[in-house]
Formats: sequence, C-alpha cells, structure tokens
Amino acid sequence: MKLIAAVFKVVVAAGVLYANYCAIPTSNTKLTHFDMLIVLGQPPKPDGTLAPELRERVLEGVREYKAGVAAHAIMTGGPTHNNLVEAHAMKVFAEAQGVPAEAIVEEGQAMNTIQNIYFSEKLMEEHGWKSAEVVSSRSHLPRTALILEHYHFAWRTHASRWPAEFSAADVATHFRREAKACWILTRS
Repeated sequence: MKLIAAVFKVVVAAGVLYANYCAIPTSNTKLTHFDMLIVLGQPPKPDGTLAPELRERVLEGVREYKAGVAAHAIMTGGPTHNNLVEAHAMKVFAEAQGVPAEAIVEEGQAMNTIQNIYFSEKLMEEHGWKSAEVVSSRSHLPRTALILEHYHFAWRTHASRWPAEFSAADVATHFRREAKACWILTRS
C-alpha cells in the first residue's frame, strides 16, 4: 500500500509539473508577420558545424524567413561552451541555406537564454523593430516565454523540429529538464 501511495504522489507531482509547463503562454500578440525572427543559439560543435538541435533551430528560422514571416533574423548566442560564437556559426549556416547576409544580424554576446532576449531586444531597438517571432526547440519555448513576458515588444514563440538523430528518450529528457526549470521559475 505504501508503494502505491508513493507512486501516486510521484504521478500527481509529475502531472502538476507538466500542467504548469503547458500553461505558459506562447505569445502576447495575434500577429502573424513580424519585424524579425530571433533564433536562439546553442553551442556549435568544436569544428564549427552546428549540433543537430541547433541545426534544426536555424533550419526552422530559414523556413520562417522564406515563408515571409519576417524580413530579418537575429541569430543569437555567444561563445558559451567553447571559443566559437554561436551566432556566427548560425549565420554562416543560414546563408548557405539561401538567406541573404543583409537579412541576418549576429548577436554574439549572449551566454544564456535571458541574455539572448536581452541583447536581441537591444538590437531591435537600434533597428526600430517592434515585433519578433522567437524560434527554438519545442521543449525550450515555455522557459523562453517566461523570459519574454518581461519585455514590451510583440512576440510569439515557434518550435523547430526535433533532429532525426534524437531518440524518444532524448526528447523526453529535454522536456523533463525544461519542465523542471519552468516550475522553479514560476514558483520563485
């Protein structure tokens, strides 16, 4: 009986955690076209190529750019885990996919998601941009939205695809880690 009670408590706690995670807003606007895209970074591989999850984020940004969602894109991320600037590797890859260099702005200072949004907003102000679609991995977007709620520009989040290399367990791990982070942020 004690085992059943313990399992029940774990299931209820997981359900509350998941409900909290799913209740986070995905936008503060009904806009469908934006001044720009913000594509959130992640460390590239040591050889400068994009890791699978980052590759999918940039490819989604490229798809959104080509679909006319925005005329500009900020690739954001600094040298977080190695000496390679995420934004630069992302820009090189986006250009190779057909996005013109003049449509891409590199934000190479950010060391985390809070800074991605902070420094991107500064670039938006410099260019007079007032709205953004923010592209990242599906599991990362609720935490990103919690950060975006502190800013006054119009925004919505947009999920990239999962890399084909990811297993179901990889995806579950990402969601579990992000749901926990969102719980901490919404309860602190």
